[in-house]
Amino acid sequence: MAQGKRFKAAASTVDANKTYALAEAVKIVKANAKAKFDETIEIVMNLGVDTKQSDQQVRVMVTLPEGTGKANTVLVFAKGPKVEEAKAAGADFVGGDDLVEQINAGTIDINKIDRCVATPDMMGVVGKLGKVLGPKGLMPNPKLGTVTMNVAEAIKGAKGGSVEARAEKAGIVQAGVGKASFTEAALTKNIQAFVDAIARAKPTGAKGTYIKKITLSSTMGPGVKLDPAAVSAA
Repeated sequence: MAQGKRFKAAASTVDANKTYALAEAVKIVKANAKAKFDETIEIVMNLGVDTKQSDQQVRVMVTLPEGTGKANTVLVFAKGPKVEEAKAAGADFVGGDDLVEQINAGTIDINKIDRCVATPDMMGVVGKLGKVLGPKGLMPNPKLGTVTMNVAEAIKGAKGGSVEARAEKAGIVQAGVGKASFTEAALTKNIQAFVDAIARAKPTGAKGTYIKKITLSSTMGPGVKLDPAAVSAA
């Protein structure tokens, strides 16, 4: 009941019929993040795409300039010198066929892995886990920068500086862009970077208005509508 009252009080500070400038929206969302934990600041974008069409897919890896505020668990498929490079960069698990065996045996809980990175020469090994990694959205992908020889850079991004953005059904893209404890300036930079990345990823088959709606909220707070045209230039 108390949580319901808190939400209603927060919702009363937001005009549901208004689209806000980014700076004002960030201020409101931060002010309404009053849970006992550090709430995630989440962005939801409604895109004018039909994800059933192959030429209207949207999937990118977005580097947030101020980080995500979360330390992700990263698993890396590598061999030779790249193993030590991955370990030095902070990878939580590094290996090849041994990782396949551990994942299949349940020794490594795939549900606790946030990102998988692989060097190109290890994709044959990774392919053995296609039915496991694919449904979890963990399959390394060169377009997302997770199949690369520069494992150190990929791990750095995966450990807390980047988020994957993918348009799901009805063209909805959502992601965490920081924490309530972030400064307004840090959140603003992250949100701008995220929206700009989605704008650049506009598929060739998308017609009409591409970015239709943007909503910002904290984990437990009400949504605040943003003016799409003003976010990048805010």
